[in-house]
Amino acid sequence: MSRWRLAAPIDDIREALLAEPAIPERFAIATLVEVDGSAPRDVGAQMLITADEHWGFLSGGCIEDDVAAHARNALDEQAPRLLRYGKGSPWIDIKLACGSGICVLVEPVAASEPAVTALINGWTRRQPVLWSSDGHVRHAVPSDEGPADTWDGTRYSRLFTPPLRLIVIGEDGAALTTVALAQTMGWETVLIAPGAPQTPPIPGISYHRGDPASALAAIVPDRWTAIAVLSHDREDDERGLAAALQSEALYVGAVGARARIGGRIARLIGHGVSEAAIARLRAPIGLNGFGKAPREVALSLLAEVAQAFHARAAAAKALAATARSSGVSISNSTPASDVSQ
Repeated sequence: MSRWRLAAPIDDIREALLAEPAIPERFAIATLVEVDGSAPRDVGAQMLITADEHWGFLSGGCIEDDVAAHARNALDEQAPRLLRYGKGSPWIDIKLACGSGICVLVEPVAASEPAVTALINGWTRRQPVLWSSDGHVRHAVPSDEGPADTWDGTRYSRLFTPPLRLIVIGEDGAALTTVALAQTMGWETVLIAPGAPQTPPIPGISYHRGDPASALAAIVPDRWTAIAVLSHDREDDERGLAAALQSEALYVGAVGARARIGGRIARLIGHGVSEAAIARLRAPIGLNGFGKAPREVALSLLAEVAQAFHARAAAAKALAATARSSGVSISNSTPASDVSQ
């Protein structure tokens, strides 16, 4: 059997569930609920385990096979397990290179549970879902706000937000490379290419051939959407960019020379875009230090989008932590009686 774990990069259990021909009748979820010290993954990281496969990772590869074995035993016994690895663990043969101690809650789940239905509906409808579980009973409700990745020693909560969606406007090499790379990243990917051929250039993407403003009105960008204008000097560029800036999109960027930004801003004002909205514009697009070749533009753009997405997620977690009055720290010590032997 190959050592390569090509399913490890999948970081959202919903993506793994929906990638299957059908959701397995029974599966297990392993959630990193506690970290004492430094660790490769943050609290809230998850794995999905079935009888034959597992997705995701909770460490640097130190424990995933063992977690999967425990998860399959938990499925057979229909009982959750709380596992301790590293510092304070009963298993001296499993080492954590980081030297920390972590706890992983492994829980058997049935596809027929209402919480699973609510979770998948949140993905397809692009609505955030607050999931909570004690390992035995799971709850999931639509929620714009909620405690992010909390654990009180018996129950954890996790806010599942919609997947990151990237809308690319354009049809040149940089646009196509960006779409292909975003799809490889597991992002929901949309290409808007006015007047382009009927057949999409890349299978599996969402594809619009109308003008950008109309396409964006049909898509309705939300708080988990990034928009990148990679077209050059089209008459409808500014109308599309204006619609993007007036949407809820978390990121709006556009290609173009710095010397021409002033003229672009003037045209945006002419389209009724406020100064506050214009201040959101990332132009020129992408992180500094990259070249201008299509692949480099695509890489710098995706890096900037990912940075913006994670900054927003971190700010939301910080706000939730501040709002909690006296919650229990997620790094509490786990009672020895709760640790599976």
